[in-house]
Amino acid sequence: MTVDQILSTKGRTVVTIQPHRTLTDAVALLAEKRIGAAVVTGADGKVLGILSERDIVRALAQGQHVMGDPVSRYMTSKVVTCMRDMLVVDVMEEMTQGRFRHMPVVEEGRLIGLISIGDVVKHRLAEFQHETDALREYITAG
Repeated sequence: MTVDQILSTKGRTVVTIQPHRTLTDAVALLAEKRIGAAVVTGADGKVLGILSERDIVRALAQGQHVMGDPVSRYMTSKVVTCMRDMLVVDVMEEMTQGRFRHMPVVEEGRLIGLISIGDVVKHRLAEFQHETDALREYITAG
């Protein structure tokens, strides 16, 4: 299974935020959309970073005064991305090794989607269930 198959099921809509927006803006956006991260993009649509709940918690450890600071100060700027033809098992390995939960999907340097560890696990479980059902059917048919 590929990343593109996940995107075709869940959609390609990505919540983004600009680097000059404040942490207060970011918190409101994440709460409104009920998500755990927003991709930080420039005016040209290129991925500049990602701001996750973890990034916000780390920022808040410095005190509430950070809420007026720009997202760019606290975002993760070394973002690991993938392409839509990447295998889901490879994405899972990258996320596990890097200890992150969101991966932007890019094509020719432009953002085309976002997958989360939840998306990956959901689709892997569906694959396992399909295999289990096929084996069960094979055993009972014979």
